[in-house]
Amino acid sequence: MKERELRRRCRRLLKQLHIEPPLDVPELCERLGAQRGKPIRLMPYPLEVPGPFGCWIATAGADYVFFQQETTRSHQDHIILHELGHILADHHAMGDAEPDDFLPGLPPDIDGDAVRRALRRTSYDEAHEWEAETVATIILEWASVLNYTIPKAAGDHDLRRIQDALGDRQGWL
Repeated sequence: MKERELRRRCRRLLKQLHIEPPLDVPELCERLGAQRGKPIRLMPYPLEVPGPFGCWIATAGADYVFFQQETTRSHQDHIILHELGHILADHHAMGDAEPDDFLPGLPPDIDGDAVRRALRRTSYDEAHEWEAETVATIILEWASVLNYTIPKAAGDHDLRRIQDALGDRQGWL
């Protein structure tokens, strides 16, 4: 998929999910999971270094996004958004991603036999990795601009209505 189409899809998704700045990645995951009818569970995990920073495991009941717990919050958000890029594009495992290979001892609530897909973030040489990374970058670029340009909504209901009526209508670019 071309970058222009990825940008359109991201913009449409963020608007459909009513995601407002500042970007809250766990809230985005929660709303996307609700829209898809399958929760997205965020799993901080001590992934081996060097190795993948993130992993998406799809089961019938939930999507699990594992991300490196030993890094900064902003890096974790980027890792999570990368894995969401795979989910949004409905990518499939490429055959080299057996969860036990890079997640020793799956958490007890994940039945290894029920794993339908497992993608791990390693490099961007393949098209699906580039696409997922582009989704993460697009969302974070927009969020970084909007987080600093859109004034915070007023706590008072009447004042918020005035802000909505008279304020600059910036949204996801």
